[in-house]
Amino acid sequence: MYQSRLKDPLIDKLFEAILLLENEEECYRFFEDICTVSELKSIAQRLEVAKMLAEDKTYTDIANETGASTATISRVKRCLNYGADGYKLILAKLNNKENEKKIRS
Repeated sequence: MYQSRLKDPLIDKLFEAILLLENEEECYRFFEDICTVSELKSIAQRLEVAKMLAEDKTYTDIANETGASTATISRVKRCLNYGADGYKLILAKLNNKENEKKIRS
């Protein structure tokens, strides 16, 4: 089992709360209250950067499409290569969901 360096009772409670969200509307309502618009946009941007890096897009293309700085792109790439595999985990799940949608269409 994975052991995070961030393990903390308060973070455990946050993640427990997130896991209780049932749909996109509930996510919007919760995250609009708990995060600033800037924080949410930054998180969403980093996820898109990770997706584009996984697709072997260039830093220039990623910066142009997302507005991310090269420092942000480098940080995300470092996480993809040496991190806890969280980006890889969620990108695989999102890819599987997208493939399932295509099959059903």
